[in-house]
Amino acid sequence: MTSRTDTSSISFTAHYTGYVWHHYGLSDAHFATGQGRLYFALLRPFERLARCLIGSDIKTTLLQRHFLIDRELETLIAAHPGLQILEVACGLSPRGHRFTRRHPGLVYVEADLPGMVARKRVLLADAGSLDARHRLVTCNILERDTADSLEQVIAREFDAQQPLVVITEGLVNYFELPVISAVWQRLAATLRAFPAGTYLTDIYPEVHGHRFAGAILAANRSLKVASRSSFSMHFASDADMRAHFETLGFDRATVFDPDREQTAAPAARGGAIVRVVRASTGG
Repeated sequence: MTSRTDTSSISFTAHYTGYVWHHYGLSDAHFATGQGRLYFALLRPFERLARCLIGSDIKTTLLQRHFLIDRELETLIAAHPGLQILEVACGLSPRGHRFTRRHPGLVYVEADLPGMVARKRVLLADAGSLDARHRLVTCNILERDTADSLEQVIAREFDAQQPLVVITEGLVNYFELPVISAVWQRLAATLRAFPAGTYLTDIYPEVHGHRFAGAILAANRSLKVASRSSFSMHFASDADMRAHFETLGFDRATVFDPDREQTAAPAARGGAIVRVVRASTGG
C-alpha cells in the first residue's frame, strides 16, 4: 500500500526537467536520462503549439524559474560567508553539482524521496560530485517526527551557527495550498534556529487575469492527470503571495516576476506564468 505521504508519482517530471537543463547547457550528460530524452521528444510538438497559442512553453517557464533561483542563490552566497544549502525534492537538478564546483568550500545537501536519491546517487558518483560538502540524503516534507522529516534532516546535516538557505523548485504546486502552507510554517520555525535563514521557491500563481488563461488551465488539467497529483495554482496576486509567507512566520518575503527581472532566460511573449519567492528569517 502506498503511504499518503508518498508523492513519488510526481518524480517522472524530474526526468523531463533534467533533460531540459542538459539541453540548454546547464548540466552535463550525467543528468540526462533516457526517460528524460523520451519525454523531451514527445512534448516537442505540444510545446511548439503552446508557443503559437500563448507565446510560451514549458521549457521557457522552467528556464525562467531556474535562472532566477540561481541568481538569488549567488546573491546569498556573496552576502553570507559560510552559507549552507539544502535543496529539497532535488530530482535531477544540476544546481548542487554546478555550485559546489563554482564555490569551493560550499556545503550543499540535496534531498529527495528514496527512489530518486538512489538514482541520483549513481549519477553524482559517476560525475565525481559526492564528498563531505556535497551530500545526498532522503527527506519527505510531509513526514513529521521521523528521521526523514524536514526538521530532522536540517538538524542532522547543518551547523546551526551558520546561515542556511532551503530551495524547492518544481514542487509546491503539486500540493493543495493548506498542505504546502503547513510545510512552509514548519520550515519558517526551523530556520529561526539559524543566524539567517532563507527559503527560495518557485510558485505558479492563479492565471484568471492572464490573456491566455484558458489554454494555461487546460495544460494544468493535463499535468494533473499525467502526474497523478493535485497540481494547482496558488494566489491571486504577488501581494497575496508575499503576505501569505509573512503570516506563516517568515520575517519578510519578496516575489520576483520574470517579466521584470534580468536573467539569461527567454521571455514569455504572453507574460510569465511563474514567480520566484525569497522568504527570510533572521539577519
